[in-house]
Amino acid sequence: MADPKGFLTTGREVAETRPPKERVKDWNEVYVPGSLLPIISKQAGRCMDCGIPFCHNGCPLGNLIPEWNDYAYREDWTAASERLHATNNFPEFTGRLCPAPCESACVLAINQPAVTIKNVEVSIIDKAWDSGDVTPQPPERLSGKTVAVIGSGPAGLAAAQQLTRAGHTVAVYERADRIGGLLRYGIPEFKMEKVHINRRIEQMRAEGTKFRTEIEIGQDLDAAKLRKRYDAVVIAAGATVSRDLPVPGRELNGIHFAMEYLPLSNKVQEGDLTVSPITAEGKHVVVIGGGDTGADCVGTAHRQGAASVTQLEIMPRPGDERAPHQPWPTFPMLYKVTSAHEEGGERVYSVSTTHFEGDENGNVQSLHLAEVEFKDGKLTQKPGTERSIPAQLVTLAMGFTGTDQSNGLVEQFGLELDERGNIARDADFATNVPGVYVAGDAGRGQSLIVWAIAEGRSAARGVDRYLTGASDLPAPIRPTDRALTA
Repeated sequence: MADPKGFLTTGREVAETRPPKERVKDWNEVYVPGSLLPIISKQAGRCMDCGIPFCHNGCPLGNLIPEWNDYAYREDWTAASERLHATNNFPEFTGRLCPAPCESACVLAINQPAVTIKNVEVSIIDKAWDSGDVTPQPPERLSGKTVAVIGSGPAGLAAAQQLTRAGHTVAVYERADRIGGLLRYGIPEFKMEKVHINRRIEQMRAEGTKFRTEIEIGQDLDAAKLRKRYDAVVIAAGATVSRDLPVPGRELNGIHFAMEYLPLSNKVQEGDLTVSPITAEGKHVVVIGGGDTGADCVGTAHRQGAASVTQLEIMPRPGDERAPHQPWPTFPMLYKVTSAHEEGGERVYSVSTTHFEGDENGNVQSLHLAEVEFKDGKLTQKPGTERSIPAQLVTLAMGFTGTDQSNGLVEQFGLELDERGNIARDADFATNVPGVYVAGDAGRGQSLIVWAIAEGRSAARGVDRYLTGASDLPAPIRPTDRALTA
């Protein structure tokens, strides 16, 4: 193990962030550059090398956490990177964006602060990039088989990299103008600078993966024709249909889905736009939805110079400690203060939007809400709690309902859907159409980045076995696996 007494002698330290007043003036990542490396070896030494490492249970990738904690403690960064990449294609993504269910399942977390697994992970991979340990891994020989991957989010990229390294000729189709999916246009720059995506794409290109941007399957290219062109297809198009809020006034100008709002700020950072067409500058902003996407809207509004930011959540405020019905090692619902929340704004819980009001020009000016409570197992509005708040820009960040079916992809392939509207698949991630597989949110529904990568890796094994009759590729999860919750 690492330090046999580390968990007793060393307290938990996390990455240092820049002062909120400083960081809202730019779009760089919120962390102080280089702040982790001086402390991370001791933090890795807090790992207990448990007989049964429940962190493995919390992580769907099956990351070898005690092993690379040990290497990080000993500052053997090359070995740590090798063990990290053994189960995760993109640890720089998960190390920045994953909510770390592994830490919730850490044995130390039973009665102490968990090991900073996520910080150790990102330190290892950043050190690996800086030292040149991350290099292309092209296949030794080609199989002669071709695969199309639809979608370039984490699931699609993971599947593409695994299949390319297995010797297949892989082309990734992306409807946006750049590769990355929601990593590119859904995650703000201050959470993950896009240099991390760009250098992975270059690694994948050097390995042989081809990328085709601005091609939407179903619209620009018929899905049936694509199927005939390739030996196999992996659909990793995500769950991109945003949940709407059908209340009076929804049609007013200034009310946008989060995925209409956030990509534009990323376009500004890419240099495509000088100013976002949807800006919070000088406006009273209301974000509806209390999850990570809502927090991304909050942080973006701060950087655009909002007059005020209010985030609404229909559910009650989570507790600061584990609830009795969410025991270790389940992933608990806890009150979370993200970097965006540190920067200001108000968070309001247990409220529901009743309607919007606008001005004479059809622009939203206010939002009317009411408090809600659980009554007889249902959310019920409390009488006499109605009030209004100013709202000149409203973003809807209430999650996603499924895969986009309006573009014809599902219909043209002839795909069957499950009872939740996701693309149905069997134990090998195969759809009802021979040679067509599905990975990520398109088959699972809205989920986490770590599950998307695990799905991409697992679907790649199914495709490889379909093309060659057998496969040595890892499959960390089954399509039916779910996070450990209570």
